[in-house]
Amino acid sequence: MNTIAKPTLMRIPDLADKVVLITGASTGIGAALTRAFAQQGAKVGLHYHASVDDALKLQDEVEAMGGQAFMVRGDMADPLEVERIIAQTAQHFGRLDGLINNAGAMLGRVPTTTITDEHYDAVMDLNARSVLVAIRAASPYLKKRGGFIINTTSIAARNGGSGGAVLYAASKGFVSTLTHGLAKELIGDKIRVNGVAPGVITTPFHERYSTPAQLAAMQATIPQGRLGTADDCVGAYLFLASEALSGYVIGQIIEVNGGQLMP
Repeated sequence: MNTIAKPTLMRIPDLADKVVLITGASTGIGAALTRAFAQQGAKVGLHYHASVDDALKLQDEVEAMGGQAFMVRGDMADPLEVERIIAQTAQHFGRLDGLINNAGAMLGRVPTTTITDEHYDAVMDLNARSVLVAIRAASPYLKKRGGFIINTTSIAARNGGSGGAVLYAASKGFVSTLTHGLAKELIGDKIRVNGVAPGVITTPFHERYSTPAQLAAMQATIPQGRLGTADDCVGAYLFLASEALSGYVIGQIIEVNGGQLMP
């Protein structure tokens, strides 16, 4: 596999000093976003759940570059925990300017006809309800100064997912639809809502849920000829976070998939 050079990011002045909470920030796309926003001078709420060692290393990395990262632990599948995560981050920094709903997981490949009620609840609570609860909890803070929300959805929301991932795909379809609807509801409070839909990205997600053969089959469907990286996704989030760059972009979902899906 060819090594992909990490892109050099331009400085986006209006992101400096913004307070941004990133859920699921300790690994994968969330970790790449934490580094990128810290490099822009933003103050980052670094949410994590189980990956405490990764979160600690990432916080050290951010502080070493002169940035600020506030670690906040919690289970995004628990609404009370979600509300606490939002409140603690806002209280620590004194405000909240942006929310990136990035936490989520497949929780195993399960054929749709064998899904149990327990599995359904676990997937939907983590991937779908958590986004709604987080937005509900963050909105009072965001509307004080105007702000942004970026939801991480997935290519699976459009193509139905691969084998055993239909429920995950459906949960991300919920996130995509929620993004469109809330964009219309919240813009009156000067809160811009958009989303990013990553394709097949080489993160711990696919290390956990996809075999090498499955990844090879997916790569064969990508016109760019390679799997994506977490850094490939960063630019879309920075663009949507910046009022200067995307102030008139509302309710959109940017597809980041190497051409695998061109809606």
